[in-house]
Amino acid sequence: MIHNGGLLFSYDDYEYVKQHLDRSPWKEGYKVLCDNYHSNLGYRPSPQSALDRNSNGGNFMKACHDVAAAYQHALRYHLGDGEAYAEEALTILSSWVNTCEAMAGDSHAALSSGLYGYEFAVAGEMMRDYWISKDADGFKRFQEWMLKIFYPTQHTFLEGGWESVQGHYWANWGLANVAGAVCLGIVCDRRDIYNEGIEHFQIGCTNGNINRAINHVFSGEWSNVAQWQESGRDTGHVLLCQGLTGVICQATWGQGDDFFGYDDCRFLKGCEYHGAYYTAKKDVPFEPYIRNSQGPWGPVSDLITKICDRGDATGASNIWAIPYNHYAKIKNLEPERTQYTKMGMEISIPEGGGDGGVSGGYDMLGHGTLMFTRE
Repeated sequence: MIHNGGLLFSYDDYEYVKQHLDRSPWKEGYKVLCDNYHSNLGYRPSPQSALDRNSNGGNFMKACHDVAAAYQHALRYHLGDGEAYAEEALTILSSWVNTCEAMAGDSHAALSSGLYGYEFAVAGEMMRDYWISKDADGFKRFQEWMLKIFYPTQHTFLEGGWESVQGHYWANWGLANVAGAVCLGIVCDRRDIYNEGIEHFQIGCTNGNINRAINHVFSGEWSNVAQWQESGRDTGHVLLCQGLTGVICQATWGQGDDFFGYDDCRFLKGCEYHGAYYTAKKDVPFEPYIRNSQGPWGPVSDLITKICDRGDATGASNIWAIPYNHYAKIKNLEPERTQYTKMGMEISIPEGGGDGGVSGGYDMLGHGTLMFTRE
């Protein structure tokens, strides 16, 4: 596996950002990071003996807060705020390694394995080199802990989606566990687990397969947009799918795999669909599709015929910086191909992350304006 200072970022990325901290929009993005209490020294973690997420709740919000804090402390360390931030990041991560012994809950444990699995992996990888220089055995224990706590549930879900009817679980469940497996494979130096994640992303049986997650590419007048499997569900979940797909594409890009470019930039077309609908307020096309699910008395097939109500998309503001800057600044695509993604990015500056009182505020680690903006 390739290790270059982080799972979503490289050492070159940190240096680039440091050189731009006195300029807009990096300056504003850095202020958002520093103003977030999770990034401040003195943060006290709350590790749990079992990470529990179930249909009635659970203690998973403890993990949400703590992994956000570890990530934000790691960012501040890499951006030049001093070793105290690195030490506190290690304290937070080590507290979970030393305390948490199991994954708990019902089927919702698959959300924990995916969401917090990828987030702990990102924070751990950011601290890899520092951690090894200070305590190589401690980093090894972290890797072993990731494999013990998160991977078994990731693998079980990706293998068959809890043995439910194929297609029962919405795309965000599968995408979360693809992100989890990809990121865990990198931080744990397990090429086989990484390969499991990217193979599922391409041909897997759950809606975490990119061709199912982004389930229809339009032609003709709307040939630059693509619909999502959750487009007929609700705003929050379908925008989460965009965020998770961005994580997968960014993490694999660092390993030399270009899923940003997959199928003529299928991911970008999905982002353009969201930008056109939620930001530009356009009436976008919708292709009806059948969703198969597991009902209480057996399989159920529902025909979904229309896009969900627009709803409030501002809560998912931290999903735009990755796709816009990659496609517009790194791939240098024509402006018309990124026009709606740009609108989403512009109204989201500066992107935050890891904040608020509900779990949705922590599904993305965020701070994309700060870390992904490029000239």
